[in-house]
Amino acid sequence: MTEQHPAAGDLEARLRARLARIYGADHAGALTPRVLEILQPTARHPRRPWNERDVVLITYGDSITAHAERPLRTLLRFLHARLSGVLSIVHILPFYPSSSDGGFAVVDYRQVHPMLGEWEDIEALSAEFDLMYDLVLNHVSSRSAWFTQFLGDRAPGKDYFHVIDPQSDLSEVVRPRMHPLLAEFETEAGMRHVWATFSADQLDLNFENPDVLLEMIDIYQSYLLRGARLVRLDAVAFLWKELGTRCIHLPQTHEVVKLMRDVADTVAPGAMVLTETNVPHDENVAYFGDGDEAHMVYQFSLPPLLLHALHTGNAHYLTHWAGQLEAPPAGCTYLNFTASHDGIGMRPAEGLLPHDEIDALVAGMQRAGGYASSRDLGGGKRAVYELNITYFDALRGTRERREDGLQVPRFVCSQLVAMSLQGVPALYVQSVVATENDHERVDQEGHLRSINRSKWALDHVDALLDDPASAQHKVYRALHHALSVRKQLRAFHPDAAQRVLQLGDGVFALERQPVHGTDPLLAIANVTDQPLTVELPTRYHDRTLHDALSDLTAPAQRHHELGRYQVVWLQPS
Repeated sequence: MTEQHPAAGDLEARLRARLARIYGADHAGALTPRVLEILQPTARHPRRPWNERDVVLITYGDSITAHAERPLRTLLRFLHARLSGVLSIVHILPFYPSSSDGGFAVVDYRQVHPMLGEWEDIEALSAEFDLMYDLVLNHVSSRSAWFTQFLGDRAPGKDYFHVIDPQSDLSEVVRPRMHPLLAEFETEAGMRHVWATFSADQLDLNFENPDVLLEMIDIYQSYLLRGARLVRLDAVAFLWKELGTRCIHLPQTHEVVKLMRDVADTVAPGAMVLTETNVPHDENVAYFGDGDEAHMVYQFSLPPLLLHALHTGNAHYLTHWAGQLEAPPAGCTYLNFTASHDGIGMRPAEGLLPHDEIDALVAGMQRAGGYASSRDLGGGKRAVYELNITYFDALRGTRERREDGLQVPRFVCSQLVAMSLQGVPALYVQSVVATENDHERVDQEGHLRSINRSKWALDHVDALLDDPASAQHKVYRALHHALSVRKQLRAFHPDAAQRVLQLGDGVFALERQPVHGTDPLLAIANVTDQPLTVELPTRYHDRTLHDALSDLTAPAQRHHELGRYQVVWLQPS
């Protein structure tokens, strides 16, 4: 058995209690020693907690490529040249061998895809940036060793998947896709119908078999030991299945997330758990638990609400939602993003935007060259699951005008709003380089999400970023400047309090109060295509205010002038 952790007794009791809630008390006694046998506690110092300097970049290992060079090496060169000093964490989307879905149909969890590089390339990236890894724990590729064993009726894989009678009543199951829930396979044991939430190439793992959980704990630990500061639990909401239920957010699923946090605290103190649950807001934040579950959850309602505000020039719904947000539990925070490798999820807008506003937004994105993916509600009904469009092109125009020449300032405004909110900001690499809709890739790959998964040649993207006339240059320079300023402002510490202000539907405004009591910061964004005059809160009327973004100081006054889509970060001077 591995060397005992200083708090081994507490850890053992905690693990036993968690396993009892997942598998029952009768099984917990035998399973707890098996988990402890896997764990490799460390005596190293905890990693630093988050602060205002933390920013995440989301990227594929081959989003930026160069001839005759391993893509992970090219990525490091690009990041070092363009984002060093303003970026702290790099989320490299699944870099393991996979068979589909942009890396999320994992064939081998423990290897780096040879087309991307080797583990030494990951280590080189980790020498300059903290890294986030994906743990794709809900499902595995049909070409994985485990599923090959299943097809051959061989251990251990033969017991790793859900075999379901196709006559079972699955009507209550929440579906994120339109394809059949069960995939049919001919196996050595005969024809089998296997649970496949996301595709017939992504077969859901059966966590009712504790051996599956033990496998995932071991893989998870290997990522922590290889330097992951954050581990993203992909599609974790669907983890536990129980016929007759919705098969989403079940108590066992929450307990598994808590267990993974225990593992992180034991193996790599200071490492963090991020849950990926693209669902309505109340369901999403439930993964904070009582501060004992995920350290971070995605702010999934932000992308559609912010898009709606800028598309309509009306921040009413964005302001109302943000004003209702509760502060995360101590030791927890939000990950604020606008775009990722997936589409813009619309489920998190349910109950926050009226149906007619959602319909109008979908229509607007289709006019801008995007697509709408649907999910099955049962009974022949469908609902929009996500919008497939780059966030840059989503902001090409407004509801009133398809194009108006204000795409760059409108888009930059969206990113600065995300940087202003309480939590840690995350930028998608395609946003940093202002990527337009990639319809050619959609046609080539046959997947709507490919519209936002362009591959850039390094020499081409460098030429665009260095060309003052290009949209890419303008966006990159604006974001780089904002990040350089942001990291110096203690009011943007993830733990700094947030207060959303009502200053009119044409603006989104909030106040951030630093943890240690220095002066607050007032962030105001004009979400309209017209200049605005905003009346400041009374407490700022007699204060000289300095805008950190423009480095300009305005004398004490009741009103502040904002240009079209301008964002200001005002501090008492």
